[in-house]
Amino acid sequence: MSISVFSSDLPEDLQQLTQRVRATAEVREGDCIALLELLRLLESLHFEIRDTLFRDALPDNRQRLYRLLRDIEQEGGWPYIKRMQLLALLEHLDEEGNEVVKEDV
Repeated sequence: MSISVFSSDLPEDLQQLTQRVRATAEVREGDCIALLELLRLLESLHFEIRDTLFRDALPDNRQRLYRLLRDIEQEGGWPYIKRMQLLALLEHLDEEGNEVVKEDV
């Protein structure tokens, strides 16, 4: 399993966190419910940090706002956690069903 990170220039504490999250996910490989639990936790942490610490740290003047917007533009945009669409899950189930049928033939 390979989970990519946008920048290899992360501070040491974030590199360690990335490695720990990867290891945690790999331990749960193949266990859909356990991986879903991890994804829910990460989403919850994302919202918690965004709605508290990040909101409190937003720029209070134009110069800081400019720096923030420039960073967002240069480093890859606004962080977003995309949820899997139910349709994609159903398509995955359909693909597996077709593979089982092909193997039985």
